[in-house]
Amino acid sequence: MTSRVGAKGQVVIPKDLRDRTGLHPGAEVEFELRGDVLVLVTHSGPTELAGRFANSGMASRLLADRDAEPR
Repeated sequence: MTSRVGAKGQVVIPKDLRDRTGLHPGAEVEFELRGDVLVLVTHSGPTELAGRFANSGMASRLLADRDAEPR
């Protein structure tokens, strides 16, 4: 898959790749330069909850709700 860099340096990540990697608006990514290759590294998975919410199951319920929302 190819894409073009826009005037502001932005590139659209194809939907298939976003879906397969779990990228969504607001997701954190990291850029690495490996020789002459630019690599986009995704940071997937929810952040661990701590304190009184650590074992509440709240994170899984919130993620399930988010997955059910139309995008």
